[in-house]
This record gives sequence, structure tokens and C-alpha cells, in this order.
Amino acid sequence: MSAVVEASQGTAPEPSPEDAPVTAAKRWRTPIILGVVALVSLIVFGLGSKAGETTSFSISRASDFFTVDTFTLPTRTTAIVASLLALALAAYSAWAVSQSRKTGWWLPVVFGIAVMFALLAWAGGGRGATDIQITGLLTGAVVLSVPLVFGSLSGVVCERSGIINIAIEGQLLAGAFLAAVVGSATGNPYIGLIAAPVAGALVGMLLALFTVKYWVNQIVVGVVLNVLVIGVTSFLFGTLLRDNANLNQNLGMADLPIPLLSKIPIIGPVLFDHNLLVYLMYAAVGVLSVMLFKSRWGLRVRAVGEHPTAADTVGIKVNRTRVRNTILGGALAGLGGAFFTVASGLAFGKEMTAGTGFIALAAMILGRWRPSGALAASVMFGFAIALKDQLGIIGSPIPSQLLAMLPYIVTIFAVAGLVGHARPPAAEGIPYKK
Repeated sequence: MSAVVEASQGTAPEPSPEDAPVTAAKRWRTPIILGVVALVSLIVFGLGSKAGETTSFSISRASDFFTVDTFTLPTRTTAIVASLLALALAAYSAWAVSQSRKTGWWLPVVFGIAVMFALLAWAGGGRGATDIQITGLLTGAVVLSVPLVFGSLSGVVCERSGIINIAIEGQLLAGAFLAAVVGSATGNPYIGLIAAPVAGALVGMLLALFTVKYWVNQIVVGVVLNVLVIGVTSFLFGTLLRDNANLNQNLGMADLPIPLLSKIPIIGPVLFDHNLLVYLMYAAVGVLSVMLFKSRWGLRVRAVGEHPTAADTVGIKVNRTRVRNTILGGALAGLGGAFFTVASGLAFGKEMTAGTGFIALAAMILGRWRPSGALAASVMFGFAIALKDQLGIIGSPIPSQLLAMLPYIVTIFAVAGLVGHARPPAAEGIPYKK
């Protein structure tokens, strides 16, 4: 009001504190983390390598259109150069922060590749006839990310509508169990694949019932459902399946290589030489990406998750949308559970998901509640698991206990780096009471 009076009298108003420009705080956490990791890589993998040792890398298969010979690099030089590249990227990240510039997604990707190359060079140094299988490592990353992708997509579908889905672990386990039983009973793994999402949807129905109808705390219900599914499947495994081995057979789905594409070196075996479930994963990510952000259905779902009251005023059935999305999310996670049994040629085992559902939750957060982001984060976690297996095969000096911890360490650091940056849907976890 005083500013208006002063303006009418022809005098310039004194600037108020509210009128002062707001300067965004500079975030130095990422450059510091990158710098520390790069220095550790230089000291441990670079300077810690023995002089004179070499590391062999293999990147192609005999069935490819053309083959690339296995190449050998000096271990210490390779690890040092890769670590120095990572250190330079960390310095560039610090410069970008000082100039308030965004670096884009390419920097952490290139940084990760540099550190991983230094690690692989160090781990494979002096191993004689043992090669680092680059194609096998990347193929394993894609395959092992399948349940993570379906689990994280389940979380995206549920949480975009406002329901926190902590029950992904139970949905994956239920899908694995029913896929194994139905597939074994019918002798057809593809029928088991169809049955898997039914089991996940049933768990999703229970989650929707207690959270939407009875307004029970969503996190508590999710944890309870995980424990319930573990208990039920363990009981049935110890009674029904143990006495009836024909209901828990080792069934597997054949690979379906895509003609021509599967013969391309590296890209072919990594992306185009898998079983049906992997291709369904590609389709699920693509369809959900379009539906969530390019369709009326997706607009309504996001409206329900962000501002349910406003959505209700324009005629959107908030609770009905949440129930349907929770069931759909459960079905997606259940389909991912088939990976552990019929898609991998394994019989069902107690608690065989081993915390995959919780890593999928981390992938959803890291992917910022977007299908494409969830896919990228899941592949990263799948790479961590494949890397653990690869290092174990070549006889890495890293202790086996630390290798077993690797996927979970990556999960913790990835999610910790997003604290304060990733914003969930505004109405997530809040029941709509009407």
C-alpha cells in the first residue's frame, strides 16, 4: 500500500526485502560425490594395479554378422586413464555448478562408464585366458532388470494415482509362485506367464481394499501384504509343492531372436535375442509412457495423484481410478514375478525374489515416477547385479561378501543422491475421503 502512495506522489518506493531477487542455492553434493568416487577409482583401480599386467576384453559372438577380435590392454594404464577421465568429468561438474549451468544426463552416464571400465580393467588384470565379456555383461544387465522394470512400472502406475505401493515385493513373489504352479500343472510356461499377473492383481486388490475403502495407512498395509505373501507362499511350498513335485517343475521359455537385428554385434544379443517376457517389458514401457503423458486416461490419473479434489470437481471418479490403477499395478508386478520361474527355467523357491521389490521402488524414485526413467534406473541396477556375477566368474580380488552387497550399495547411493530433488505426486499416500 505504501508503494502505491509513494508512486502516486512521484517518489520511487524503497525496495522491500520481498522484492529482492531470489538466488538459487548452488548444490555441490553431486560434484563432491563424483570427485570422491573418481579419486577412489584412481587410487584403488589405477595406482593399485600391478605394472606389466594386461586385461583382455571380448565384445562379439561367433554368430554375429561380423566378429571383433578380443583385444588386450595394459591394466594399469587403462585404469589410470579411465579414472582421470572420471576426475575430469567431476571437475567439469563442479565448474557447471559454479556457473549455475545444467550438465544433462550424459555426464553421469559417461562418468559411470569410465569408472566401470577402470574397475573391469583392474579386476581382470593378470587373469590369463579369462576375458571380460562386455556383451555378456550388458546382456545380463538387460535380463536381470526385467523384474525391476515391471516392479517399478507397478509403482509408477499406483503412485501416479496417489497410492503408495510398498507391496511390490509380495506381488512379484505371488506372480512367481502362480506362474510356476500353473505352468507346471499345464506343462506350458506361457500359460504360467498369463497366470502371473492374476496373482499380482489379487494382491493389488487387497492393497486397494484397505487403502481406498478403509483408509488404512498405505505403507503399513504394503508391508503387511509382503509378509502375508511370503508366509502363504512358504506354507504352500512346504506342503503342496513339496509333496507334488509335478506342480513345481523347471520350465523355461525359449529365446525368440529377432531376424537380422539379433546378429548385430553387441546391440543384437543385448536387445534383440531374448524370450517373450523381455519383449513384453519393452512394450509395457512404451505403452505406459504414451498412455500416462499423451492420453486422456493418463491426464486423469495424474490429476488424481496431484489434486484429487480438483479432479473430483470435473467429474473424475477419484477412488475408482485409484482402485483400478492399484490392481493394474499389481498385475504388472505379478507379470514381472514370472521372470523368477517360467521365464528363467527355474522351479519356485521360498522368498526367491530376495528384496527385488524394494530395489524396484528405488528405481521408480530414481526414474522420477516416469516409465522411461524407471527403465533406465532398473537397467542400472540390473547392471550392478550382472557386474557382481561377472566379477565372481573372473575371480576378482573383491571379497564375495562385498560383491553380494554391490546391488544394494548402488541402490542406497543412487536414492541418496536424489534426496531433495525428486518430488513425488502431491497427493501420494493421502486417502480421499468422500
